[in-house]
Amino acid sequence: MNIEKIIKENQGTIVDVRTYGEFMGGNVADSINIPLNEIPERMEELKQLKSPLILCCASGGRSGQAHHFLSQHGIECYNGGSWLNVNFYKSQNK
Repeated sequence: MNIEKIIKENQGTIVDVRTYGEFMGGNVADSINIPLNEIPERMEELKQLKSPLILCCASGGRSGQAHHFLSQHGIECYNGGSWLNVNFYKSQNK
């Protein structure tokens, strides 16, 4: 699946795995913030979100870790990399 297409067509949920403070400093419109360290305890919440999940962070490292963890638990997700890139794709669907 093309990640740009998923984002542009609002086919899933954008999950920002940065800290709350980083998220408040700027984020993708309509994204939700679930910091990387909270993912294991918030699995039920993640399973309820519209899939696929598009994971993002500052550079793609933490979202890559989240992608690995969630994929192992059967959740359809993609590493969107930097939230700035995800934001750029999201802005193109207007």
